[in-house]
Amino acid sequence: MKKLVLLLIVTILFFNQSCSYKLDGSSIPKELKTINVMYFENNATLVVSTLSQSFTEALKERIRSQTRLSLVRGEADATIEGSITGYSIAPAAIEATNNNQAPVASLTRLTITVSAKYSNIADKKQNFEKTFTRYKDFSGDISSQEQGLILEINKQLTEDIFNAAFSNW
Repeated sequence: MKKLVLLLIVTILFFNQSCSYKLDGSSIPKELKTINVMYFENNATLVVSTLSQSFTEALKERIRSQTRLSLVRGEADATIEGSITGYSIAPAAIEATNNNQAPVASLTRLTITVSAKYSNIADKKQNFEKTFTRYKDFSGDISSQEQGLILEINKQLTEDIFNAAFSNW
């Protein structure tokens, strides 16, 4: 009985000492109420016209659906800004051919790199400026698969940025 009471007291004290909300592995301080996600301009050498918009919207949607934060324009408690710095398509695996023909790519890799800066006015220790890179391998022609690959990579990149900003591991 004493152990049960002690366990109950420790549990209550632990949860009362908590200074943040926990949402899907994220830790957001109570004083953080608003965030401004700025437009991620595409500065990559190879430019896809829809990439900036789709990436920025994917990051906003991730924050909107996984936190209690209000997305605002202008002054906010925290800001995420950055740019798309890399977009490349390169062979990931080469396949030999017969009759002295040049080898061909049997697998191709689409890679997207994003530079992101997170600024939290309430807790400057959480601030960061990092580069995030993700890729997807595919077979065949890029034109029919490109938008689907971009969606998958955007999901991974936004998860990386979200975790860097809001997870205190």
